[in-house]
Amino acid sequence: MKNLLLISLLALSASCSAQFPKVLKDAADKVTGGSGSSGLTNEDVIAGLKEALGKGAEQSVLKGSALDGFWKNDRIRIPFPAEAEKMKTTLNNIGMSAQVAEFEMTMNRAAEEAAKEALAVLKDAVTGMSVGDGFAILKGGDNAATNYLTEKTTATLTERFRPIVAKATQKVALASYWTPLANGYNKAGMLTGAKAVDPDLDAYVTKKAIEGLFVLIAEEEARIRKDPLARTTDLLKRVFGS
Repeated sequence: MKNLLLISLLALSASCSAQFPKVLKDAADKVTGGSGSSGLTNEDVIAGLKEALGKGAEQSVLKGSALDGFWKNDRIRIPFPAEAEKMKTTLNNIGMSAQVAEFEMTMNRAAEEAAKEALAVLKDAVTGMSVGDGFAILKGGDNAATNYLTEKTTATLTERFRPIVAKATQKVALASYWTPLANGYNKAGMLTGAKAVDPDLDAYVTKKAIEGLFVLIAEEEARIRKDPLARTTDLLKRVFGS
């Protein structure tokens, strides 16, 4: 049963590969000890998964923390809150377009800077993964690894990101106006039914920075699941096939 379970899980991890039959055969040989292989243990499989997730986390952090990693990535760029578009329009209309642009760029620069703190946190979560966690990820949906990392690291990332975000936003004049602007907007919105804006700017930027980082991690997870042959280390070749 153990061998059949491992075969099934390895096949799942490789199911999107164009060379699925070969990967399945190689996995079966390795798990059962065929073709002279020493066979794979549960620990081998989880070690391979940890290595793959560690590399994915590293690539995600490198992308997010690079200059323009957030600012020029449409998928994760941090904008004015959608519910505050009227506020943004008003500021632009009264001649504050330059300040608005600087404000938006600063939010994204803060996210890029904060993202540098993420790698150690993510790697700790990967290192601490149990065998049960690993097999749950292998058997889970397309975002199972991302969901695992989100659950394990969001609180710590929030704690580490927020002071970095606060330091960045303090440098922008418009940031000091945010709370009274948001509170005034919310007060007026009570009469019109408009959605409230979070007056805590640092909380908003921190939240969006973490969300953006996990968008990148989800993209890396998709690559991991769909392209096992892209893995080049000996361990990953043993686990996922070559």
